[in-house]
Formats: sequence, structure tokens, C-alpha cells
Amino acid sequence: MDNSPGLWCPLLHPIYKSKGAGPPSVIPRRPGPDGQGFHLFHEVGALVFDIGSFSVRAGYAGEDCPKADFPTTVGLLAAEEGGGLELEGEKEKKGKIFHIDTNALHVPRDGAEVMSPLKNGMIEDWECFRAILDHTYSKHVKSEPNLHPVLMSEAPWNTRAKREKLTELMFEQYNIPAFFLCKTAVLTAFANGRSTGLVLDSGATHTTAIPVHDGYVLQQGIVKSPLAGDFISMQCRELFQEMAIDIIPPYMIAAKEPVREGAPPNWKKKEKLPQVSKSWHNYMCNEVIQDFQASVLQVSDSPYDEQVAAQMPTVHYEMPNGYNTDYGAERLRIPEGLFDPSNVKGLSGNTMLGVGHVVTTSIGMCDIDIRPGLYGSVIVTGGNTLLQGFTDRLNRELSQKTPPVGDRPDRGPGLALQDPVLPPSPIARLLATRADPSPCGFPDFPTSSPVPSRNPGVCFPQPLFPPRACG
Repeated sequence: MDNSPGLWCPLLHPIYKSKGAGPPSVIPRRPGPDGQGFHLFHEVGALVFDIGSFSVRAGYAGEDCPKADFPTTVGLLAAEEGGGLELEGEKEKKGKIFHIDTNALHVPRDGAEVMSPLKNGMIEDWECFRAILDHTYSKHVKSEPNLHPVLMSEAPWNTRAKREKLTELMFEQYNIPAFFLCKTAVLTAFANGRSTGLVLDSGATHTTAIPVHDGYVLQQGIVKSPLAGDFISMQCRELFQEMAIDIIPPYMIAAKEPVREGAPPNWKKKEKLPQVSKSWHNYMCNEVIQDFQASVLQVSDSPYDEQVAAQMPTVHYEMPNGYNTDYGAERLRIPEGLFDPSNVKGLSGNTMLGVGHVVTTSIGMCDIDIRPGLYGSVIVTGGNTLLQGFTDRLNRELSQKTPPVGDRPDRGPGLALQDPVLPPSPIARLLATRADPSPCGFPDFPTSSPVPSRNPGVCFPQPLFPPRACG
């Protein structure tokens, strides 16, 4: 008897009626109460949710791009202050109005705060998290949750209690037919055609080295560092303060005039602006800084040297208010802190690990027999790795200990899922339904989920979620 988690339903399941003429192509699975058991993975595509610290990506497994890609940060406003009309991107829950998605979040409102449902990569505010799921289903997926199995990524250090609470939420509140949680590092490794490797994930809030061996996350080898995209944004903000450059977000600007390089900006402020909160204003300023990061910054291919940096070509950049100037050595000095924290003002080089040390420390904490395999497959992912020269510098630092860094040009913040890597039949065995027994009443998702090994030489199609630069 097949006791593996699977998805079954009778022939009269409502989804069959929505298919129109012709019977659905079904895969026999374990029998249901009526003796008729069929798998729905091919009838209705599974939904993939990848909710990171910077952005939310969601879509159908196997498609070229996600249905939803919007900021994880949401605007929060008390219901009595927001009025009675619910607009696009607004979700009202228990006296609160959540402004979700790019357009709704960028509208200035009196007293609106910004918040994130995640802390340290794990769900902290469940009410806000539910509002994000509701918005994704209603505005982007535009389908009933009970029609689609769900695969959701989770942080490798996620706790059992949060995992069980999320499982209960998806089954009880959204009535999904089947559910599976998988570690982000495992999905990243298999998206790159490897079952063993060291996944270096540098995103908005942290940089993490996660060893994966035969589809399992080695928890004892996880090493985290706060030197990531938000750290670079903080360094850029300090640079602007030193240069006496005001960060004026676009929502404040009514008009501006062209000025010569280095001259004070000539712009006009909008009238009758709402009394926005400090958190919302800072979020808008951070978007200006993140654009500066993506346009100007570059990682030096060797340890930072002031004389060498002074000879590098400058890059011209114009702020939203019209101020413009050239940036030279500073465009190399700021990202140098990722690899050599001793160059950062106010930080001790002994308190934080640079990116290269994060990798070597993580591999050094693993069994000696698997270290060669980890050194031979260092996979970089996350929006912060899109900084120009990031992988070249990492490859240089690891060159004496490792082969060339495993890289792919389409890396980006988050998850890359492909049918050849996680085909329907393995997902079918991993999906769990509410009927599957467990001591807590919900499936006991293991810390590391075994997935069939793949040949690194296999050529895979484009990932589900293309890259999107972020801080």
C-alpha cells in the first residue's frame, strides 16, 4: 500500500466540471474512499510561492515568469482613517487596512506606516502574511485556492512551530488540496542542476552560506552575516550625508530644472502633500538609494586600493531632484565592505565575516569527506549578487581553495523552479494533504527534504522566476 503523501480525489471533483469537453488526463494514485484515486497535478498547475524579505513572487510551476512580483513591504493604515471604500491593493482586516503591491504602496497617505510580515526570513506577523496571500490569489492568480496544490519556499532555519502553523493556515483557511514546504537552498541547488553544493544567498537583509548534500540542508554548516543589500544601502546613505546630497524621493517633486554637474538642484516641491509617516518616507528614500546601487556601484576584482580605485572610470548619476555628479573611488569603496568589513567605518573587522570567509567557514563546519563537492559547486543567488563584479571577486578569493564559482547569468532574488528539476511525479510524492497522518494533525515536514539527484551536465529550461535587481 502506498503511504506516501499524495493528492487524490473522486472523479466528480469540481475541477473536472470546469475542464469542458473531454475527460482530464489523470495519473492514478492511491485510492480514495470510493475506490477511485486520481492525481490532479497535471489537471491544475501547482502554485509556487516564494516570499522573501524584499519581494513576493508567486506563479504556476513551469511557467517562464511569475504571476505576481511585488514588494514584501506593505502599507498599514487604521481602518477609521482610511475611509470605507476599498481600492485596488487594499485589504481590510480587523480594523486595519493593508496597502499591498507596488502601486498601492507608493501612494502617499496620512499616517500610513510600512511593515513587513517577515523577520529574519521567517513569518512574524501572520495577519499581514494572510493579507499578502489574499491579495496574491485575488489580484494576480485570480483563481480559487482550493483548486491548486501549493509549493512554498521557506528559510533553512525555519522552526517547526512556524512550519506547522503555516500548514494549518493553508489547509484550514485556504482549503488547498495539497501542500509542500521546501528549503530555498535545496530549490536553488536543483535549479542549477546540482544535488550537492554550497548555496551563497545574498539578499536584502542577510548573506547566508547554506551547504546542501544530496538534496539535504546541512543545518550545522549554515553561516549568516548581516552584510547584505540593506548594509550597502546604509553605506550609500552615509556617503550622501558626507557629500551633503539630499535624498528627495519622487513623490515630493512637482517640477525640476536641468542644472550643471555638481550644481545645487533646482526643483519645486509638491503642494498639499499628506502628512506621511517617517517609516513610509524612509522607504521611498531607500528606493532612490537602491537605484543608485544598481546603477553606480561595482565590486573591485581585488582588495580595495585607493590609488587603483582613483584611476577607475567614473559613472555619472542624476538624483530624482536633478542633482547630478560623477562617482569614482566611492563606487568601489562602498561594496568592498561585503568582502572586507575592516574597511567599513565604525565596524571592527573581527566582528563580522566577509563573503569569502562566510563560504570557507560554512564548508569548514561540514564533514571533511564532502568538502570537495561543496568547494566544487558554489552557487550564488540573491539580488545583492547582481552587483557588478560580485562573482569575479568571490571567485578570486576562493581560487586557491575551490574550482570556479558555479554561476548562472539569470540568477536573481529568490527561487528558480523548473519542471526537469522538480518534475510532477517527485512533487506528487512530496505533496501532503490534510488526510495525511502526523503526530500534530498536520504533515511533519522534515528539516531537509530528499529530492532525486540530478546530473550537473543536464541542460535545463528557463527558471520560473527571472532575476530582478534589488538591494
